[in-house]
Amino acid sequence: MPYNQSDPYGQPALPPPMSSPPASSPPASGQPYQMPPVSGAPAAGGYDPYGQAAYAQQAGYPVAVAAAYDPLTGQPYSDKSKLAAGLLQLLPGLFFAIGGIGRLYAGNIALGVTQLILSFAVGWVAFICGWFLFAIPWVVTGGLWLWFIIDGIMMLAGRPVDGQGRPLRPN
Repeated sequence: MPYNQSDPYGQPALPPPMSSPPASSPPASGQPYQMPPVSGAPAAGGYDPYGQAAYAQQAGYPVAVAAAYDPLTGQPYSDKSKLAAGLLQLLPGLFFAIGGIGRLYAGNIALGVTQLILSFAVGWVAFICGWFLFAIPWVVTGGLWLWFIIDGIMMLAGRPVDGQGRPLRPN
């Protein structure tokens, strides 16, 4: 449609094309005028063909960080740390044969409570009774101890999730 003619559909007439930038004083540095880079969003005060207000991003406000999401699954990270959960599972299991603390920290309540009950009700009772019944209770305590150690290593080296299914933060 030619310029400065009315549109049969009620749209306003287009202004004639400009061959140079709007009249303004040249920059103080003496450099010629350069068009600002196009980012896909209209600049503040710029022309918006859809009649919407054009807003520029205000400086000083943080932008969403991509590191808050797991790069493989795209899920948001948990607020719990993978290192803390792994060490809370590994160290008490290694030195005292007590498991479940790291799982409780991560939010896996059912597995954490199960490991705690097994470590005290079965593991420590079997360890104490092992002095009287020889090797069988010691094998039970050793099996639980091994489970807690392997679970702690898997939490440190693997991809553990919290109680809501979100992956634990890697740091």
